[in-house]
Amino acid sequence: MQLKQGIFDDACISVIASVTIQEILNGAGRPTDVRRFRPNIVVDADGGAPFAEDRWLGRRLTFGTTDGPAVGVTQRDKRCVMINLDPDTADSHAEVLKTAVRLNDCHAGIYATVVKAGELRVGHSVWLDEG
Repeated sequence: MQLKQGIFDDACISVIASVTIQEILNGAGRPTDVRRFRPNIVVDADGGAPFAEDRWLGRRLTFGTTDGPAVGVTQRDKRCVMINLDPDTADSHAEVLKTAVRLNDCHAGIYATVVKAGELRVGHSVWLDEG
């Protein structure tokens, strides 16, 4: 898809781990606020490391039950200046994007496409296939 102007998201679903958000915002000296990253799905991974999502490429995330809705991970999410904006005030804090660049080459989270439709709920378990 090409646009001559404006901003668009690259895929249907944006997924990010809460530990990734926390790592970037702590490194930038900002309070943790998921809204800066505009995700569709936030995953709380037990014992997960920041930026673990990078290793999910080409794999599938399944939600709720082992035969529940699922997404296929297609690419890393390269972040833009939008994560600099405070969602309440729109004040810009350039250190947020600079921290994402420094910590993980400007990537945070992944993009995915729906491979099995279904209902997602807060608190659902998430399974990552073995690839």
